[in-house]
Amino acid sequence: MSTITMDQIKELRKRTGVGIANVKEALENSSGDMEKAIEYLREKGIAKAAKRAGRSADNGFIAHYIHGEGQIGVLVELNSETDFASRSDKFREFGRNVAMHIAASSPEYITIEDIPVEILEKEKAVYASDLEGKPENVREKILEGKLSKFYQEIVLLKQPYVKDDSKTIEDILNELIAAVGEKIEIGRFTRFQIAGPASSCGLE
Repeated sequence: MSTITMDQIKELRKRTGVGIANVKEALENSSGDMEKAIEYLREKGIAKAAKRAGRSADNGFIAHYIHGEGQIGVLVELNSETDFASRSDKFREFGRNVAMHIAASSPEYITIEDIPVEILEKEKAVYASDLEGKPENVREKILEGKLSKFYQEIVLLKQPYVKDDSKTIEDILNELIAAVGEKIEIGRFTRFQIAGPASSCGLE
């Protein structure tokens, strides 16, 4: 398998708007061939999802999930371009599944960009001792790996889906976007838990 360079990753991200993990996967599966990588992303529906990212999602639906005898409750706001999409069974099933996932996995943020800078910098500082004395390229890989695990713990879109841990929430969101054919976003969520802390993102 050919070595994937940062320049290739940057170029494919620029051309498709797709996240780093999916870009790397596409390049590895296409042995570094840019056009084949783009086709790979299109087949998975990821490139289509990225292209729709600039559109407005002004319609939506609030999904909910109550666990057990009511000890945990979750509300999730989903947004779509049209009310036709927001009323579809696929859209609402996705909402219920995400609400259930949040109940089980207790994320704190929706995207990596939602993490406050001070929290991210504090986390990087924790890893500093592991990076000392190592070459630049090795430090980069170690930091990338540690941050990836950190994101999986607290970022909803980066978490392995509780019903199929071979996919992330971002993966199943992109699959829904490809199936519905329009932009869909997870707007906000709140997780309530009796006799424990409530985790929220965006809702007061």
